[in-house]
Amino acid sequence: MTGEHQTPALVLFGVFVAVTLAITTYVSRNRRGSAEEFYAGGRLFSPMENGFAIAGDYMSAASFLGISGLIALYGYDGLLYSVGFLVAWLVVLFLVAELVRNCGRFTLADVVAARMRERPVRIAAGTSSVTVSVLYLVAQMVGAGSLVALLLGETGEAAQAWTVVGVGLLMVVYVSLGGMRATTWIQIVKAVLLMGGAVALTVLVLMRFQGDFNHLLRTAADRSGHGSAFLAPGLKYGGDWTARLDFISLGLALVLGTAGLPHILSRFYTVPTARAARRSVVWSIGLIGGFYLMTIVLGFGAAAIVGADAVRGSNAAGNTAVPLLALDLGGGADSTGGTVLFAVVAAIAFATILAVVAGITLASSASVAHDLYASLRRRAEPRSEVAVARVAAVGIGVVAIGLGLLAKDLNVAFLVGLAFAVAASANLPVLLYSLFWRRFTTRGAVWSVYGGLLPALVLVVLSPVVSGSPDALFPGADFQYFPLDNPGLVSIPLGFLAGWLGTVTSADRADEGKHAETEVRSLTGAGAV
Repeated sequence: MTGEHQTPALVLFGVFVAVTLAITTYVSRNRRGSAEEFYAGGRLFSPMENGFAIAGDYMSAASFLGISGLIALYGYDGLLYSVGFLVAWLVVLFLVAELVRNCGRFTLADVVAARMRERPVRIAAGTSSVTVSVLYLVAQMVGAGSLVALLLGETGEAAQAWTVVGVGLLMVVYVSLGGMRATTWIQIVKAVLLMGGAVALTVLVLMRFQGDFNHLLRTAADRSGHGSAFLAPGLKYGGDWTARLDFISLGLALVLGTAGLPHILSRFYTVPTARAARRSVVWSIGLIGGFYLMTIVLGFGAAAIVGADAVRGSNAAGNTAVPLLALDLGGGADSTGGTVLFAVVAAIAFATILAVVAGITLASSASVAHDLYASLRRRAEPRSEVAVARVAAVGIGVVAIGLGLLAKDLNVAFLVGLAFAVAASANLPVLLYSLFWRRFTTRGAVWSVYGGLLPALVLVVLSPVVSGSPDALFPGADFQYFPLDNPGLVSIPLGFLAGWLGTVTSADRADEGKHAETEVRSLTGAGAV
């Protein structure tokens, strides 16, 4: 991109940042400073507003950049991400949303601690939530770096590094000043922009092929370099048993991980009732479902119009497929239309990243303050909790920036898949056991969290993602002992097994009275905050 073509995108970046900072500043002037205001926005959002915010929180850089890039490079096998991310919401709708809203106040640990000894449970759940959030943040940082590196051309490496730092600083400002209310409105604005951009690009792709989707698929296969294999299973996850097991592992992580994501669970506390939480999920499913259908068109459109080689040449992981597609659809790099459309898409993608990192940072800082700090202090004041949450946002931002610089060459959808695997391994088992198993004990809860979290992290470290392959984080090292890229196939069952084992070997019996109280509250909302 030449300097003349960089300017519109940079201007649009600046406009969105200015608008969101204005929202944050306005909200920070009108906040009460309470924990409920900071963590849950006062619980004043309607189901439609919260549904848009959930969609804005969920449709991340992995969705807009990563999934489309994987489809452009691997065809059918890239569809797993679109299908997995969408199907996961059925688990959230039927098993989690309403019950979590009734049982908790601000975090996942609230639900589990309602019937357990608080301190060990909150420390375990808080640690897990922060870990998942940081992994998810890294994916967004990598997406931002890839996007701006494409925009600034030859200065890509430096641009990528400075972009990661800039996104980290902005997310700290959003969270520390505006809390949940500012974050929610940023997510709503972003969801509207993202849906509008995806619709426009989808229409343009279909118009290029006169509405003939079959023609689009055939052209994509022809330009992929793989022929008909591009439209059949197995290009990325076929072949030997390791690839097939990796496919199953990734599918499990995507379908089960959403219900354990801290930043998604925290959104159910921003509405006044459990019924509103359920209706929020219905709104979000409609928006998210429509969006993921469009990512299929965009992915195959990038393969057909831009070409898999050009996509891979721009970014080996495929993270820039959609911006390159927009450039071509608008008329090419030297045209005004191409420049404008590229600038709009790049700005929307950047807006997506900023909104998502704000939501994740808020959820993780809430876990640090409300679960870890409050547990260690035992009697922490709400105002001191909020102060700690603001400081924690800074610390989490620094960690995410460092890891984002390290993982800059990995596909963002793949990185999110790792975060989903950890969430499904550590958070989902303890959540489901707490809600549905009468005999579940404190030891079972702690073992469930650590029994899923530690194996997931260890297996990632020992996987081809970190070492032992040319595309690894450390390509020069080789301490790969686990063959799968995604640990979910092993770590998710281990999380459930550890929870069961901890419960049946526990000398303490479950408190039947607390369980009955929690069950009534989860199903009816009686006594819910």
